[in-house]
Amino acid sequence: MNNVKVPQHVTDIMQTLEKGGFVAYLVGGCVRDMFMKKTPSDWDIATNAHPKQVQALFSDSVYENEFGTVAVKVRHDDSVEIVEVTTFRKEMGYSDNRHPDSVVFAETIEEDLARRDFTINALALHMPEDEWELVDVYGGEKDINKKLIRAVGDTNERFSEDALRMMRAVRFFSQLGFSFDQKTKQAIIDNTSLLSHIASERIRDEFIKLIMGDDAADALRELQETGLLKEFIPELDNTVGVEQNLHHIYTVWEHLVRSLAYAVKKEYSLEIRLSALFHDIGKPSTKEGEGRTATFYNHEVAGAKITRTILQRLHFPKKILGDVVHLVRQHQFNYNVGEVSEAGVRRLLKRVGPEYIDDLIKVRESDRIGSGVPKAVPYKLRHLLFMIEKVKRDPISPKMMAIDGDDIMRVTGLKPSSKVGMIINALMEEVLEDPDLNTKKYLESRAKELSELVEKELQKRAEGGKKKQKVLEKQEETKIKKQFWVK
Repeated sequence: MNNVKVPQHVTDIMQTLEKGGFVAYLVGGCVRDMFMKKTPSDWDIATNAHPKQVQALFSDSVYENEFGTVAVKVRHDDSVEIVEVTTFRKEMGYSDNRHPDSVVFAETIEEDLARRDFTINALALHMPEDEWELVDVYGGEKDINKKLIRAVGDTNERFSEDALRMMRAVRFFSQLGFSFDQKTKQAIIDNTSLLSHIASERIRDEFIKLIMGDDAADALRELQETGLLKEFIPELDNTVGVEQNLHHIYTVWEHLVRSLAYAVKKEYSLEIRLSALFHDIGKPSTKEGEGRTATFYNHEVAGAKITRTILQRLHFPKKILGDVVHLVRQHQFNYNVGEVSEAGVRRLLKRVGPEYIDDLIKVRESDRIGSGVPKAVPYKLRHLLFMIEKVKRDPISPKMMAIDGDDIMRVTGLKPSSKVGMIINALMEEVLEDPDLNTKKYLESRAKELSELVEKELQKRAEGGKKKQKVLEKQEETKIKKQFWVK
């Protein structure tokens, strides 16, 4: 193991423990990551030193739990980092299917590895001198090479000890791209009911990590096949086998999983991934009829309510909950080129909220690809984006000027008349030619001068202003069309 690269501050802690008469091992996820040629996000050390003995060696440390873990503070790259040093331990009795009833310190690393969840996490590295030595009691290195998730020892016993391990198994499936050992998968199937003993917050945390994994879509299929999904999101499990209509080639479940797959591929945010997964979750409860003519009227309304129930049950933060529910509720918007006016687009913006438009379009893209169509952004969606951009920007008009008709009447003494309008348009031409002239002081002074012109000359200048305005507005529209590739 000479090629293992471990930060100096971590090896320093291990060497301090060894010099103090103890043994020290790197354990768990950091060892797994090194074998997978990944840079570990954190480093964990196991030792036969008891917590008080560890603290005696490291003055800047904190011991604040009952499981033998001491947080050692070290300075690394001009920052303070925490390395957890944990005493070898054995755990006994799991009456709540989550936490050990008692923890006792062990003598050997082999005893400590026996309590771990999966073989890929039951690896330890020891460096007695200058060369790393691997302790691999359960074949974890071989399972990493085979990309296999396998429970340590008796699979049923591992999951009955801590039912959250079943969710962690599927999370590893998503994050690492590994598959299940058949006995491990069968043990999950046999023990899914134990998940009810786990706090919703813990399930939520594993679910989020799963959703953010590169293989989230396939992991969702595993959740469903093992029965775990039915335990904590039965509403999503209810979409399995629900046929759609002539507009869809997939069942609701398959469509939702494929929509999520696209959102993952595009590396979209958690909110968009959840929205892609839940956007049609209201279809089973709103379905009427069968076959090609089946309908799902108001499924987006039902879906938003169901999504809120799910996210509340899993105790998602209010901001995430609100965003996802809103995107699910608004995903079913209709837009046809030539049929929707600028006023209609403004109403859409007001209903959805300008800040949600980009995310809503991403959910719509996921929806389309999840339906089996080849293009995520067809012409009419690009045209909608063009229209949104057009109505969001301020049009080139007299409203852009530093003065208005009331100002002109005040400084010129004119009464409301067509002449006031002509002065505005004449001033507009000058401002469009030179935006620096758009100051109240200049325009008021210039308005006085224009008010002295004969009506024929003023009208000529006003027409010039209107023409210039139309030309520039057309140029701006052409630019936006090119941006979104529309005609």
